[in-house]
Amino acid sequence: MFLINNFLDPQEASSIQQRLLSELEWREETIVMFGKSLIVPRLVCWYGDRGASYKYSGTVHDPLPWTPTLTNLIARIEIYSRQRFNSVLGNLYRNGQDSMGWHADKENELGLNPFIASLSLGAKRLFKLRHNKSKQIIDLHLCHGSLLLMGGNFQHSWRHCLPKIHETNGPRVNLTFRLIKGNYSAHP
Repeated sequence: MFLINNFLDPQEASSIQQRLLSELEWREETIVMFGKSLIVPRLVCWYGDRGASYKYSGTVHDPLPWTPTLTNLIARIEIYSRQRFNSVLGNLYRNGQDSMGWHADKENELGLNPFIASLSLGAKRLFKLRHNKSKQIIDLHLCHGSLLLMGGNFQHSWRHCLPKIHETNGPRVNLTFRLIKGNYSAHP
């Protein structure tokens, strides 16, 4: 795991956040947990190469085509991280009450040791990590324009979450770039 706090300078990060808020197709989702249908506490979107479908929480996400803003971001993040990606999950946390529970990104489509690049834009939020065996907890504050790189056996050894907070500190866009294994075409 490696955190780069100023991957994007604040002015550029704000400009990109505004473009993403208006050009991406954000949607509300429902999931079934313990036999009950629940509204996911954030908005989501899925973009990527043709065929880079992703299933999590029982829902299949077929990718929408890359936008110019996403194409620019993936190229920059691939160069910086020296990793290849073919998809991105977008999460829009509208305020402090939107959240993500404890989980690990280790679905079969991601392969054995997935590498995920997570770009944060907007409100600063607490990101918690918990080691599976030792139960050690690490708190990170993900800032506007920060990039968190997670690779190796990270997803198998740690769980992470974005808890609710009481402050209403504005919206946060989080983009997690991933490589879906399987048949897909190259992004532009």
